Amino acid sequence: MTTSSSSPGGLAPRPGAAPRSRILAAQTGAEIRMTLRNGEQLLLTLVIPVLLLVGLSHLPADVVGHSPAIDAVTPGILALAVISTAFTGLAIATGFERRYGVLTLLGATPLGRSGLLVAKTLGVLAVEVAQVALIAVVAWLLGWQPVGSVPAAVVLLVLGTAAFASLGLLLAGTLRAEATLAVANGLYLLLIAVGGVVIPAGRLPATVEPLVSLLPSAALGQGLRDVLLHGESLPLGSVAVLLVWTAIGGVAASRTFRWS
Repeated sequence: MTTSSSSPGGLAPRPGAAPRSRILAAQTGAEIRMTLRNGEQLLLTLVIPVLLLVGLSHLPADVVGHSPAIDAVTPGILALAVISTAFTGLAIATGFERRYGVLTLLGATPLGRSGLLVAKTLGVLAVEVAQVALIAVVAWLLGWQPVGSVPAAVVLLVLGTAAFASLGLLLAGTLRAEATLAVANGLYLLLIAVGGVVIPAGRLPATVEPLVSLLPSAALGQGLRDVLLHGESLPLGSVAVLLVWTAIGGVAASRTFRWS
């Protein structure tokens, strides 16, 4: 509250909403805190990726197609971190917020619906920064020696976040909260197994490889492997697939999302 000397006592209230940037920052901080305080979210975003990183780093070279295995495994785990936060975590949290009327209430505040979506996006990106840092440190301790362009890898991570966030919001805005929980977790496990994230699509059976290679999970995983494992420049094929999925998810979510 600001004051003015126009009143007899020298103090006068001047009510009004806080600056939009301050409101946005406060909501972004709230989104981050809610993620870090939720046990299931922490399991998805930090525990599972790190456990998979440590476990898969001990696989034989003929299984992962590279020696040492940690160099081939780490890019896929980075992709998995994006999926866990931008898709599974975002979908579940948003789905239950919609069920309990939180989205409607927040959308009616000065933040607005567009501001709420921006805050959620910034919250996802902040959590992903922590994920990437943790995974990179653990991988480095296990002997990871990345090659290639870091900016190219960052571009892929951002595009992957956009693609999976749009799909997560599509899921949360159309299904009931319980269904969103089941579908998001089920797809998460399915993508780990046969989504081209950890195991490259090229090493899957020939009958499914063409289909899997078109998934955003495979595009993100393979793109990061191309950059960080093989030292290639920004893979345009992966970029194109991620952009297409972002467009599909974004358009579908904007047309079907229900706030209550």
